[in-house]
Amino acid sequence: MPELPEVETVRKTLVELVVGKTIKEVTVGWPKIIQHPLEYEQFQDALQGQTIIDVNRKGKFLIFILDDYALVSHLRMEGNYRLKNEDDPKDKHTHIIFHFKDGTELRYRDVRKFGTMHLFTKGTEETVPPLSKLGPEPFSKSFTTNYLKEKFAKTERIIKAVLLDQTIVTGLGNIYVDEVLHRAEIHPERKAKSLTDQEIARLREQAAATLQESIAVGGSSVNTYMNSHGLTGSYQEQLLVYGRKGEACLQCGEQIEKIKAAGRGTHFCPNCQKI
Repeated sequence: MPELPEVETVRKTLVELVVGKTIKEVTVGWPKIIQHPLEYEQFQDALQGQTIIDVNRKGKFLIFILDDYALVSHLRMEGNYRLKNEDDPKDKHTHIIFHFKDGTELRYRDVRKFGTMHLFTKGTEETVPPLSKLGPEPFSKSFTTNYLKEKFAKTERIIKAVLLDQTIVTGLGNIYVDEVLHRAEIHPERKAKSLTDQEIARLREQAAATLQESIAVGGSSVNTYMNSHGLTGSYQEQLLVYGRKGEACLQCGEQIEKIKAAGRGTHFCPNCQKI
């Protein structure tokens, strides 16, 4: 699943590709992707004549800012956007098409059909789910050591599970949680409430730093992720533990191990991240 750096890369390329374009009509080939409004025909009708003013992001959600509406989009596992000409061939996995007045089309392609779209009146999108349920991003001013300390003290869960919880911190997925915990020298199975103030501060710093570094190189292109230009990122070449089971830790030389933690495949160094 694309994580925050990958979605930020998609956002940047979409700004280049579609800002200023006016929607002529919308084709919905798989109505279940449209979560709000409940009738997909209302989604189609509302978007006619709307111009894309900007593309924002919160966590892993893209937010298309239009004249009167905000379109909240989540790519889930394999969703992606491509800008095409209207006469370009379409494949069977293209489920939503935004037809623009200039003859181009923004096509949403999703092999697994897990992606979602919500359309809200502009200005209300962050007051209702799904955005209203999200915690702060690692870059946010509210993502402080005290904030994390308070959240950690209220749970019996392990730190891996807590960092994957988007209501506590939004934007960290499986890849980056493993990387952040390694950089902060914290074992993924530590109870979150057991972390010291110093460890929490280190964790907060590494969460922001890791994501910023990944954004700078276009994110991680593991499996099928590509941005809206069809290009892949390169942060996977800098991963310290994720996907490196059995390889030597770049910090100490110990073999990287893989376990299941919080229901997810989890990579860590048993020497650098002692429990």
